[in-house]
Amino acid sequence: MDELWAAIQALPPAQWLRDVSLAYILVNAAHIASLGLLVGCIVTLDLRLLGAFASVPLPPLWTVLSRMAAAGLMLVALTGLWLFSVNAEQYAHNRAFQLKLGLLALAVANAALLHWRMRPRSGPGSQPNSGTKLQAAASIALWLSVLLAGRWIGFA
Repeated sequence: MDELWAAIQALPPAQWLRDVSLAYILVNAAHIASLGLLVGCIVTLDLRLLGAFASVPLPPLWTVLSRMAAAGLMLVALTGLWLFSVNAEQYAHNRAFQLKLGLLALAVANAALLHWRMRPRSGPGSQPNSGTKLQAAASIALWLSVLLAGRWIGFA
């Protein structure tokens, strides 16, 4: 497996990030901005499912925020993979990074399940049931845990 990490680190985009410090800073900033978009949209939507902003109709909010969150997730994945490539072997063996990936997988699976469950109920006047509210609370906890694990990577 170490050969795979070494091969990833040898790719030209990884080499470019190592050689051009401004490039690394910009990709890192893009990763953080993408995380803000992703988590901001998801937490806002989860809070609405939990009863906050009750005067705001759920269907249009759901449509806009879920699409924006999906765009944020794609950008997070692209920038995260690029940052990973700079030092793949070290990250692959980092416990905090492994925890972050596990939490990320759970958070994405939860979001996909929530999206699937809410699809039939996204009509006018639809209200989340107690299962949906529990899932929204779990979503907030998972995404915030992903952020904390990500910050922990530099200290592990």
